[in-house]
Amino acid sequence: MSKLTIVANIHANADKIDLVKAELLKLVPITGAEEGCINYDLHQDNENPAHFMFYENWESRDLWQTHMNAPHLAAYMAATDGAVAEFILNEMSHID
Repeated sequence: MSKLTIVANIHANADKIDLVKAELLKLVPITGAEEGCINYDLHQDNENPAHFMFYENWESRDLWQTHMNAPHLAAYMAATDGAVAEFILNEMSHID
């Protein structure tokens, strides 16, 4: 199976930017150490601080699916419940 690239866009509610950012930052070291994680890079928009983006590469979709069911991701979801206005996730493949 080929490598999987994930682009995840998270838009925090304006009054919850600091909360969402803190919770996203907690995910970085844990996820980066997961089996199959090649990179897990968090970005924040320079013009719109409520917009965060993860750029991720995984060895396979199966390993990414394991990540999506991990307890630390469930903890993030619980901690940011009602704080995220929009979440858009794209599964992408590299074109040689």
